[in-house]
Amino acid sequence: MNILVVDDDCTCRSTVLHMLKKLGIRADAASNGLEAIAALEKKSYDLVLMDIQMPKMNGIEATRAIFERWPQRPRIVIVSDCSARRYRDLSLDAGAVEFLAKPAKLMEICAAISRHLPEMRHESH
Repeated sequence: MNILVVDDDCTCRSTVLHMLKKLGIRADAASNGLEAIAALEKKSYDLVLMDIQMPKMNGIEATRAIFERWPQRPRIVIVSDCSARRYRDLSLDAGAVEFLAKPAKLMEICAAISRHLPEMRHESH
């Protein structure tokens, strides 16, 4: 399973990468939406954990761009401290499959992955 973590805050990005490592998952990282798109041009990802507020291209713009460009698109879970309902609605309208509020806990990330990646569900039993 290939996961991409997209967040401009290096501490948040490192924390999520560390959480994934605890789950036995090695993930790649990008620091903004443009880097996420560049990463997707080079590699196919099953799931993207995406922040909203980032320079150059925010998470909602990146989600829209990914959904327009890749027919076999990855599932995108927004993980953001923008907790207002309008950000959640904008994220889901852009094509995200789920919205998690920061700071996301290990179990929340694990549950989101298992909901959206069937192969993870089989591995956890």
